[in-house]
Amino acid sequence: MRNTTSGRGRGFSLVEVAVATAIIGIAVTALMASLAAGTRSNRASQQLTQAVFLAQELREWTSTLPFKDPDPADANNPPGPDGTSPQSFVDDLDDLTGVTYSPPVDCTSAPAQRLNGLRGWSETFTLTWRDPNNLTHAVSNGGSEIINVQVDIKYQNRIVLTSGWIVAKKE
Repeated sequence: MRNTTSGRGRGFSLVEVAVATAIIGIAVTALMASLAAGTRSNRASQQLTQAVFLAQELREWTSTLPFKDPDPADANNPPGPDGTSPQSFVDDLDDLTGVTYSPPVDCTSAPAQRLNGLRGWSETFTLTWRDPNNLTHAVSNGGSEIINVQVDIKYQNRIVLTSGWIVAKKE
């Protein structure tokens, strides 16, 4: 009987193994890059969700604040913070002019307390008084009964969200 199996047909050649290893390596690398991108996207989504939550809380808080200082002793003060920096006691809307809270402020407590569980986060307020006949036109501080409130929400000094809203004096 003659042996019909030759030495060539019994296994994989070194070239075939190298090509298969390269293909598997490329696939694993692509999979790892995909997982990393998914993790980054998930982290960005979590940060944006947190920033939107903070901005909503601030909007609700500012809509409940008096437009002018209710303290008669401060009635003639120019618009702006009346005390410490950052403003720890807020009794009217203009107290938030140019104020940064880091960590963010808990709007549900009076006086406002810090949300210490959110270290690395900050909120910066910018208030501009607007012409009631043209909301795109800014007027001098205190020169109108309409204020545009803008807040920049940052995480680790990177802006995650900038949001703004209009607050008008309540009659």
